[in-house]
Amino acid sequence: MTKTSLSTIRFLAADAVQQANSGHPGLPMGAAAIAYTVWMRHLRHNPHNPKWPNRDRFILSGGHGSALLYALLHLTGYDLPLDELNRFRQWQSLTPGHPEFGLTPGVECTTGPLGAGFSNGVGMAIAEAHLAAEFNTPEHAIIDHYTYAIVTDGDLMEGVAAEAASLAGHLQLGKLIYLYDDNHISIEGATDIAFTEDRLARFAAYGWHTLAVADGNDVEAIDAAIRAAKTDPRPSLIAVRTTIGFGLPTRAGTSKAHGEPPGEQELNGAKQAAGWPIEPKFFIPEKALADFRQSVARGAQFQAEWQAKFDAYRAQFPAKAAELARRLRGELPAGWDADLPVFPADAKGMGSRVASGKALNHFAAKIPELLGGSADLAPSNNTKLDGLGDFQPASPAGRNFHFGVREHGMGGVVNGMAYHGGLRPFGATFLVFADYMRPPLRIAALSHLNPIFVFTHDSIGVGEDGPTHQPVEQVASLRAIPNLTVIRPADANEAVHAWRVALAQSHSPTALILTRQNLPTLDRSIYSDAALLEKGAYVLADLGDNPPELILMASGSEVALIVEAGTRLAMEGVNVRLVSFPSWELFQQQEAAYREAVLPAAVSARVAVEAGIGMGWEKFTGASGVILSLEHYGASAPASILFKEFGFTVENVIAKAREALK
Repeated sequence: MTKTSLSTIRFLAADAVQQANSGHPGLPMGAAAIAYTVWMRHLRHNPHNPKWPNRDRFILSGGHGSALLYALLHLTGYDLPLDELNRFRQWQSLTPGHPEFGLTPGVECTTGPLGAGFSNGVGMAIAEAHLAAEFNTPEHAIIDHYTYAIVTDGDLMEGVAAEAASLAGHLQLGKLIYLYDDNHISIEGATDIAFTEDRLARFAAYGWHTLAVADGNDVEAIDAAIRAAKTDPRPSLIAVRTTIGFGLPTRAGTSKAHGEPPGEQELNGAKQAAGWPIEPKFFIPEKALADFRQSVARGAQFQAEWQAKFDAYRAQFPAKAAELARRLRGELPAGWDADLPVFPADAKGMGSRVASGKALNHFAAKIPELLGGSADLAPSNNTKLDGLGDFQPASPAGRNFHFGVREHGMGGVVNGMAYHGGLRPFGATFLVFADYMRPPLRIAALSHLNPIFVFTHDSIGVGEDGPTHQPVEQVASLRAIPNLTVIRPADANEAVHAWRVALAQSHSPTALILTRQNLPTLDRSIYSDAALLEKGAYVLADLGDNPPELILMASGSEVALIVEAGTRLAMEGVNVRLVSFPSWELFQQQEAAYREAVLPAAVSARVAVEAGIGMGWEKFTGASGVILSLEHYGASAPASILFKEFGFTVENVIAKAREALK
């Protein structure tokens, strides 16, 4: 039966690729035995309830082999009809070229960019360990599950995997078990053209438990290795020597099996050699289907047993059970946004990173699932959660994470925590290093996750560290990511509301853009309420007795600049509207009437000010508006000198305003 079931996986996946005339048959055919062993002998899941909280997580990190995952999901009884495999990679199907979280039932995370799934799994294992430490009792193991992944040569080559693996080894994430599809083939040929280190020795050095299985089709040996991995307190990497495209007559073991349909003749040859019928396509023997569909009854039993445990837990610990249930639903606690900090007017003010740190600690006291850390920059990012402990192997209930200097890995791990559920994670670094973590930012947005990414030291305000550390293009590049909410607060009170808005997001990630240098705290008895930040842009003040003839707009540190320039222009008799513009995305979500009320079409004299490249501001200034921006790299000097030398002065804003008024 096992041989028939393996052939069912292989040919169901290969038929999907061939039908689409597009895709990757090599991984599904080569790794079928790995997948079968995990799914049928170890994975605790419920196909009829893919969101059962205590399920084991399975990640196909080599997401190009998605046909393997879709075959497994259909065969084991998930709501993925066979018709969807017939529509593999087609318009509006549930079987896209790479797995997408939130689209296909049973897909735990969006994979395809190699290394992403690897790092996500580390985040999932962290989430399991943290929630278990917080909610389990000696009598009740309510959170108790594994994270499995099939990882590839390409995953292990990517730097993000190295970052995440190093962290996982340090944290001793013993419920993390990765099976390495060790087929020695990449797109360009044999892996020995570029990848010759001893992979198991490398992972052993990271602190992982390592094993090897010589025959990738030996289910019993793979099963024994997984059982051994479960007894070890370290994360485990099991290298399984496979043959890419196993069974294909001329392509097996070659790069030709990787990323293109095998062709009818080649695929038919594989079927004939395996004693498999050439027709019909997408053939599933009744005995094989019965084998796989045992997962439905087993899954229902797994969940029923867990539910009985949870009911007993709830009877003994009703408050803890209710709190866990709330977190798993993704609901914030009652009153989480009440009694917000309010900062008084202060000409000296504080850096928005400092205000952010105060806001973060305020919210962390009210939202126990809020946790995270920095890429070795917590004192600079102001992201330490006071008195809430460090997440370490001996203290998994701690809420402060030390990600180390691993920005890309941090992003992937934070996403994994968000995928898992029950937590509201954040990660922090300098804005200029957002480039190191752009892939997980993009995937968080694509997957409709809601982690919070804290980026401090924005703009040339970084000063003496010079152009290598002065982000001039990063804000614009982040604004270009669909479904990423970018917020650049103007002062301490806007920083508080930036956190409020970020925490309220349920289906999109947020990037908070914060200053190193002090920003004046605006007098809110004169200027509009900072809570209006939730609108993305708002009228800070209208200066003058008549309707505005000029609009000055800015975000972040440049808002104080337009306030001073606008005040001086008003003294000269110009009717000026000041607009604080912390978030383009939030503003564009508002109704047209609100957007028109803030930026009336009748006022064409507009100036936008930003200490970075101006790309995109023309959407709000219009064709006749003026953008004061920085279209080149910065320099090493005190911030005050840089702002002056690069034209970010009251005098230059006034000059630009007069230009716009002409």
